[in-house]
Amino acid sequence: MRVTFSYSDVPPLEVPDSNLLAVLVPRAAERPRPLADLVEEALDQPMGAERLEKLVSPSTQILLLVDDITRQTPAWGLLPGVFRRLLAGGAPRENIRILIAAGTHSQMTPAELEKKLGAETLRQYAVFLHYWKDEDYLRKIGAAADGTPIKVNRMLGEADLVIGIGQIVPHRVMGFTGGSSIVQPGVSGPDITGHTHWLSALYPGAEIIGFADNPVRREVEQIAQLAGLRYIVNVVMDRHERVTHVVAGDPVKAHHQGAEHSRSIYGAPQPKFADIVIAESYPADYDLWQAAKGIYASELGVRQGGVVILVTPCFHGVSTEHEEVEKLGYRPVEEVNALVAEKRITDLIAAAHLAHVGRVIRDRARGMMVSKHIPQEVQRHIGFEPAETPQEALEKAFALVGRDAKVAVLKQGGHVLPLVQSHN
Repeated sequence: MRVTFSYSDVPPLEVPDSNLLAVLVPRAAERPRPLADLVEEALDQPMGAERLEKLVSPSTQILLLVDDITRQTPAWGLLPGVFRRLLAGGAPRENIRILIAAGTHSQMTPAELEKKLGAETLRQYAVFLHYWKDEDYLRKIGAAADGTPIKVNRMLGEADLVIGIGQIVPHRVMGFTGGSSIVQPGVSGPDITGHTHWLSALYPGAEIIGFADNPVRREVEQIAQLAGLRYIVNVVMDRHERVTHVVAGDPVKAHHQGAEHSRSIYGAPQPKFADIVIAESYPADYDLWQAAKGIYASELGVRQGGVVILVTPCFHGVSTEHEEVEKLGYRPVEEVNALVAEKRITDLIAAAHLAHVGRVIRDRARGMMVSKHIPQEVQRHIGFEPAETPQEALEKAFALVGRDAKVAVLKQGGHVLPLVQSHN
């Protein structure tokens, strides 16, 4: 079978029919409806909350938290419907502010902001960027059970109504994106973000990814409630990045309903564990910090002792915000635990990332990479065997696990959710 990738500069791959186990890809909507119609319907019937226009008055200070350019949420198409409801309820335009919930990602450029929000929104509304390391813009609102301080962007404390705008897809740390994760990690400080991410590293991916109710998500929901998140408008998109479903209302109730729909789109059946998993990172292509989502999905589909091949551009390299990744490389989970215990690594966000990937390419399988924007010597240093093309990588993998190896291909590996049907 000839397998193509989402990148025009990556050559196709030939997989012998006798070796091919499955090609996994998110579903496509048969008849996608206009985004504006879906938004209006969701806002007409919010889950667990009143209609948006009833929550505001001329004195209400409103803060919209919008995810960043690493997410595919079409904020430019969502926001006009939200603005109309807020203005209809009497809120003046000057009382509405937007905060980009960038988590620990790089800051967005003006061009990226326009692409995300639309030129009209940038012209009419005040837009701010969250930067997770800047203590001057954070305020403490409480502490986690272990004493970790919970700090969030000060702008949340200045708002009467906080609304989250985002997308719901499977996620290694939170189970799914969207919902309360617009606050944690979206607009939070480093300590509490390290706390939740390290918590997720204590669990295998199979116990977190694709589950809306999990230990990390429950803690994140408590943090968001404490921070004042009252309402969300979230989308689910198909493999063509067309919105198929919109949920609005209570951050927990609406999100859980949206997660069910998301699982039906991104969940893809796989007959059994594969010896070799080839995952493209699309659409998580910004850097390896994002592209690792293809590795996380592979954990669900590769057998113990198998091989994972990541095909990714990584236009911005490994990670500009977390230098520890390139410095230390991906290691077995126990080694990362030791580094944390010895305080050789104090950034628990980076430590969790190292453990998440290390659990797959060190503990469970071996990792290979096809990437033009990460030098091969860097790939080797962080734990991957490099290859120029997917075909070369597959041949190397066959040499490791045998010519009769079964191969699974993950298209849109940044989002797809392998559902292995038999563990035998």
